[in-house]
Amino acid sequence: MITILRLGHRIFRDQRITTHCALAGRALGADGMVYTGQKDRDTEDSVRKVAEQWGGKFSIRHSDSYKGEIDGFRGISVHLTVYGMPFQEKMAEIRRKKDIMLIVGGEKVPPDVYEKSDYNLAVTSQPHSEIASLALFLHEYFQGKELGKRFPSPRLKVVPQAKGKMVKKA
Repeated sequence: MITILRLGHRIFRDQRITTHCALAGRALGADGMVYTGQKDRDTEDSVRKVAEQWGGKFSIRHSDSYKGEIDGFRGISVHLTVYGMPFQEKMAEIRRKKDIMLIVGGEKVPPDVYEKSDYNLAVTSQPHSEIASLALFLHEYFQGKELGKRFPSPRLKVVPQAKGKMVKKA
């Protein structure tokens, strides 16, 4: 099971980013997301609606304590950060683990996250977005197999088009 822990959500600043972390994570194989910071029912509803319409199971919930989430997680915690070790060097080791919490920042990441995490891993060691780090990590973790993933019980389905766009009821 792969869970995303999104740190420090701020409603008026981070709504799109937090939503896109959940959507990218869902599309690329994560099972759910926990977020800290301000509780945001609109973001939760938006993510739940996508899962209902497009199929599969993906959970989202708010937590008051990132420390409690990290400390209580019964798997490994992987903090995706600019400052960690190159993620590709640890990927084979991480693939052998069953339950993974992927931690991505929002506002400034508290220093103890670096200490509490089992791994602090960098995706390129250059500044970029939480969404990019999640996408690249998940793509490497699943070795590209997530791109062919089928989501059970969708209500809607994209019909691939060379030009234009088409969505039909499933």
